[in-house]
Parts: sequence; C-alpha cells; structure tokens
Amino acid sequence: MAGDESKGVSLLREHYQAAIQLLEGTMEGVTPEQAHWVPPGTAHPIGANYAHVVVGQDLLVNGRLKDGTPLFAGTRAGRTGLNELPPRPDPAKPGFPDWSRWARQVKIDLGGLRSYAREVYAATDAYLASLTDADLTRTVDLSALGLGQMPVKQLLLRALLGNTLTHCGEISCLKGLQGSKGYPF
Repeated sequence: MAGDESKGVSLLREHYQAAIQLLEGTMEGVTPEQAHWVPPGTAHPIGANYAHVVVGQDLLVNGRLKDGTPLFAGTRAGRTGLNELPPRPDPAKPGFPDWSRWARQVKIDLGGLRSYAREVYAATDAYLASLTDADLTRTVDLSALGLGQMPVKQLLLRALLGNTLTHCGEISCLKGLQGSKGYPF
C-alpha cells in the first residue's frame, strides 16, 4: 500500500493490475488472423473484445470519471490501432449501443492497439492511485446507459474489473476455438 492510500483503494488497484495482467497474458500470441476471425453465431472477434475493453476503460476513466478527454479523442486521436472507434452511448437513447456490426468489421492493428492500451492502463492506474475513500462513495449519473445513479466504487468494480475479466474469458474461449491456448496458465 503506497503512502496514504486507503486499504480500499489499494485493494482496487491490486485487483485492477491483476485483471490487466491476465488480459494481456491472454492476448499474448494472438495473431492478426485470430484477432479478426469472426466466430459463428453472435459472438464477437478477439480483436473487437480487446478493443472494447481498452476503449471502454479510456472512456470511463479519462472521459467520465475524470471529466476529461479520453485518450482516443486527445493524445491518441487517430492512433488507437483501430480503423474506427466503437459506437458511443447516445444520451437520447438510454442503454448500451449495439456494437455488433462494428465488432465484425473493425480492422485492428494489434501493435497500435497494444500501445494505446498501455497508455490507457497507466492513466487508469494513476487515476486509481489518486482516489480517496470519499471519492469511492461519490455517485455518478449513468442514466444515459439506463443505469441511474451509481457509486464510483460500484462502477469501477463492474465496468472496470468485471468488464475486463468477462471479455478476457471470451478472448480465452475464442483462442481455444481457433486451436490456441487461451489463458496464460
């Protein structure tokens, strides 16, 4: 636990770092062909799942929680490794956007996306390190997504950790369906 960092914040950072380590370990060895392979049914390709985690984290932390500009719209504009960004929420239509079409047609440069991801992870960890216990109890209005008010702590657990681990599992499965080892252990 660093300096005056609370136990809650320290635990959140520890779990965040472990989730990112698992995601990146699972992405290890993914080829461009594997990243773009469109599975049968309605599942999304590996690359789209990975991009969703990274772009979503950037939007959540740098855009929403820090009330700033996501890296994809600022210092990394045009340099995310994606030929197009996923659909963003529309406040006029509460709920999550449908990114099925985008997921099946996005073109991904894995090296570029991984470089962008490293910057997102560093910005997210710095944000987490700056939090206090009081910050974790602050509520965020997520009505545009149909979720109402949510405390920062709950949002981070669900949208940051939960989303990362859920999509990591999907990526592992999609690697397995293509004959590769999924998780790094």
